Amino acid sequence: MRPSYKNWIPKGMVLSAFGLTAAFIALFIVFGLTGIVSGVLKTVLFAVFLIAAVVTLGLSVWLILMHRAFSYDGKRQMSRQMIEGVAEYVTVPDGGVGLDVGCGSGALTIACARRNPKASFIGIDRWGKEYASFNKPLCESNAKAEGVSNVTFRHGDATALDFPDECFDAVTSNYVYHNIPSKDRQAILLETLRVLKKGGTFALHDIFSKFKYGDMNAFVEMLKAMGYEEVRLIDTTDGIFMSRREALWMDLSGSALLTGRK
Repeated sequence: MRPSYKNWIPKGMVLSAFGLTAAFIALFIVFGLTGIVSGVLKTVLFAVFLIAAVVTLGLSVWLILMHRAFSYDGKRQMSRQMIEGVAEYVTVPDGGVGLDVGCGSGALTIACARRNPKASFIGIDRWGKEYASFNKPLCESNAKAEGVSNVTFRHGDATALDFPDECFDAVTSNYVYHNIPSKDRQAILLETLRVLKKGGTFALHDIFSKFKYGDMNAFVEMLKAMGYEEVRLIDTTDGIFMSRREALWMDLSGSALLTGRK
């Protein structure tokens, strides 16, 4: 039995993009190259459907390249590199408990549990329709396939964690928060850190661009002022998880790992 961590760029998303491209090409042919319409309307439709076809074709190609890069079974395996890389920063004392926010298919939760066999980990996720193939049974199946038993999975909301203050020895997350519609993602980070015990460690990887998060350097300094120790914002686009070039064409510029101790 092999684990199935799926792909962050689902095949359905890729196929939908190609289907949309085909539809625009068909409309371009019907309304732009035949005599069904004429005059100004024909010119307008010709331009509109041609541009739409080109744009969606470009999107389709980009998505398939992303799908290949993130595939756990492909050559690049960027997802695996990120998961294993983030897990290296997560240390939980024997008997302790760690929390993985936005566990998806369970990859990071399982990786952290494997590295900390005498601790336990909880993975939470809303498992929304955007990633319909990701769900709790999949996470449990992957844990079983990996021979990891010190994990549990449950539904949860990253913006309002159903846990009391300071109850986990470590908190972690990978590429989750930027997907949550919010005007203040720093507040979501603080919600995750709320449940971290004094002395606990955190490793949160995301696209911490200024557009998505505001001034993260100021956020780091704020955490230090609050008493957090060893707080670092580590750029992961300089060869740690990806190259600068990959980050640019994948639209992952700003990816960094926020780590430290409470």
